[in-house]
Amino acid sequence: MNKMQVKIEEARAKGKVGLIPFLPAGFPDRERFWKELEELDAAGASVIEIGMPFSDPVADGPVVEKASLKCLEDGINLTWILTELKKRKGRFKAALLLMGYLNPVYQYGLDKFGADCEAAGVSGLIIADMPLEESQFVKDAVEPHNVALVPLIGLNTTKERMKRYADGAQGFCYFVSVLGTTGQRESLPARIKEKLAEAQEVFDIPVALGFGIKHPDQLKEFEGLMDAAVFGSALISHIESGHSSDSFMEPWK
Repeated sequence: MNKMQVKIEEARAKGKVGLIPFLPAGFPDRERFWKELEELDAAGASVIEIGMPFSDPVADGPVVEKASLKCLEDGINLTWILTELKKRKGRFKAALLLMGYLNPVYQYGLDKFGADCEAAGVSGLIIADMPLEESQFVKDAVEPHNVALVPLIGLNTTKERMKRYADGAQGFCYFVSVLGTTGQRESLPARIKEKLAEAQEVFDIPVALGFGIKHPDQLKEFEGLMDAAVFGSALISHIESGHSSDSFMEPWK
């Protein structure tokens, strides 16, 4: 069983929702990034999602995009991310997940990427701009290295298409709560409950809800329909305001 699934199910066994915080690699700077990750890990994150900064982040809202572009300007790239993770392999209790876009991964070299992820202790990968029909060559490259390609589904994903994503899926399923980019929202679409119920019926791995989540109170209406919550923009804004990851995580525990 993939480590991401193990960690989320450990939280569920305690009656809790698995927590999946997101930070772009190198944010807010090269040194503090690792301190923030350590705080997220100590605060009980099930999975830590690390963004691979990219110049054209089509799924990212303004907060994540701004932070990621700053990281690019600071020289953060895949080589730095994987090299630094290798140095710290075994330090994190949480599973580690890389999120980004196909171009940097493809340019890095898929076979090398898979091997280096395994060497760095990475358990999962999200490629936000790659549809199901074009994903097999990436899965073939990373899954032999115990790296799961996490499926992304949403409000417009039919039940039949969910079944195609579920075939052989590992780690967890990422349910995108809105038809749009990432970012904090005061409310979430009413249809989420119906679609989450479909996802729970189809997938035999945990289902995580992400995009638009800013506070744990938003999750109460989805109890029993989701196993984990992904949050990024709210965490980034919190850190940019001079606060720590630890204080952000406190209400979620």
